[in-house]
Amino acid sequence: MAAPRLVPCPQCGRPVEWTAASRWRPFCSARCKTIDLGAWAAETYRVPAAESPDPDDTTALPPA
Repeated sequence: MAAPRLVPCPQCGRPVEWTAASRWRPFCSARCKTIDLGAWAAETYRVPAAESPDPDDTTALPPA
């Protein structure tokens, strides 16, 4: 039988066995899982979005 795959905990980086017996996977513990959930709830993780130009904004138009 092959050794279980090890992945780093997304929160602290400790190695975690990727098996069904790993209760908190991909996290190493309930603590790391809770810290990550709190970061999501606080909107710490965001996807940057480019501002689209406002079609009603006439200030960006060159003078006629």
